[in-house]
Amino acid sequence: MSAPKRLSGLQREVLALYRKALRMTRAKPPATRPKFELFVRHAFRTSAASVSPRELTTIEYLIRRGGRQLEMFESPDVRDVTLSAEMQAWAREHATRRQPLAASEHA
Repeated sequence: MSAPKRLSGLQREVLALYRKALRMTRAKPPATRPKFELFVRHAFRTSAASVSPRELTTIEYLIRRGGRQLEMFESPDVRDVTLSAEMQAWAREHATRRQPLAASEHA
């Protein structure tokens, strides 16, 4: 068995931010938690798909922006998030074994 691949500093930062964002969703009301999880997954996956690994400056910018957004969403006053039609379509295309969105959220 081969040794695990070593991650660069930026890769570790991105993964740490992703884990922190997913942990943030646990502090949200159970009714809105799936929406927050989808919001986080969509934000990271679409950004990852749109940026080349060689664009270090862009990745650093996205990490800073994501950190600021996460700081805002961590506030206890933020209890819900609105999912755009694009996010909902993305969720249907990239369905996992996670709990499906409620029917009212598809409208």
